[in-house]
Amino acid sequence: MAGTGKAHLRDSADVLLRVEDLVVEFPVGHTGLKVHAVSGISFDVLRGETLGVVGESGCGKSSTGKALMQLPRPTSGSVSFEGRELTSMRPDEMRAARTRMQMIFQDPVSSLNPRRKVRDIVREPLVIWKRGNGNEQLAKVDALLEEVGIDPQRAAESQAHQFSGGQCQRISIARSLVLDPSMIICDEPVSALDVSVQAQVLNLLEDLKAKHGLTLIFIAHDLAVVKNISDRVAVMYLGKMCEVAPSDVLYRQPAHPYTSVLLESIPVPDPTVVVTKTAIEGEPPSPVLPPAGCRFNPRCPSAEDVCRRDEPQLRQVGEGHFVACHFPNAGRLGANVLASATARMGCVSSSPSCCSAMNTYGPPLGCTHCPEPWSVSNTLSNPSEAQNAAVAP
Repeated sequence: MAGTGKAHLRDSADVLLRVEDLVVEFPVGHTGLKVHAVSGISFDVLRGETLGVVGESGCGKSSTGKALMQLPRPTSGSVSFEGRELTSMRPDEMRAARTRMQMIFQDPVSSLNPRRKVRDIVREPLVIWKRGNGNEQLAKVDALLEEVGIDPQRAAESQAHQFSGGQCQRISIARSLVLDPSMIICDEPVSALDVSVQAQVLNLLEDLKAKHGLTLIFIAHDLAVVKNISDRVAVMYLGKMCEVAPSDVLYRQPAHPYTSVLLESIPVPDPTVVVTKTAIEGEPPSPVLPPAGCRFNPRCPSAEDVCRRDEPQLRQVGEGHFVACHFPNAGRLGANVLASATARMGCVSSSPSCCSAMNTYGPPLGCTHCPEPWSVSNTLSNPSEAQNAAVAP
């Protein structure tokens, strides 16, 4: 499975982050072996864009996010942010550059200092970088806390363990915003939260992105979560990028067999919807000894000899749609996958509140009171068409 191709990189003055041939490897004790966490991937992110990075656990998503922050520095490759090459910076230069790019981690509670008051935790970056006097710092912190839905007075008196998981994630978001960054890397920010709380945090991120003009990289393993928050989605498998496409295109017409399998894995709560799933055998290969050719070939139901021999390069199969596969299956599973991905998003209320309070993943397909941009596919005139497509031969 490739990811070494660069056909999907855009030549635009609006590119905020450009990553080329990123490699992250970790030694395995004293054996001389290495874990190939990230193997030569390339991608870019435009200003104001949200890039979703999805894949199963262990595929290299978090390693990619940390490598962008140079935590630790990648084994090789180029990371250009705001026109500056990060991999060649001195430690003091990189430290300053991190004020413009922040990261939100998966476990909100453990990412916060347990000994300090929450207000001081959010204020600390301002103190370190000497941004404003004491009163100015507190005013900014209190404003951000209110913006993310945390009472400043309680934050001044309480420690992180006295807040719920969702509240701690809101605190982490406030801390990431306090230095006015241009980009935030969100590493599984809602996976540890209850479903109802996930919706609130996702909506908050969308609101903050619009208000502060942020660029987001949203890392997750749940494609249903990524769908509505992302403008563009990159699918990773075993350290490689196998597909990159606009969000609506990827969900409507996946071109890589692995992407199709991921979409089919989204649970469908409606027992009347029959979804035919593609069977894949075995476990993902070891990142210590990845297979030759396409890295998905040992599990791919469509693998041929060329897949086991030659690594496919990312190539264009549609407008903004790139796939690393010798036999892309664009359209073959599209209707079935679409039904699977959207059935769990069914409308649960006759009032508009279902879109924000009851539906974690954005307004459902065919919702008559939801904004048009949230529609999964404008080619489907009503929600029943997706269900019919799922049971069609």
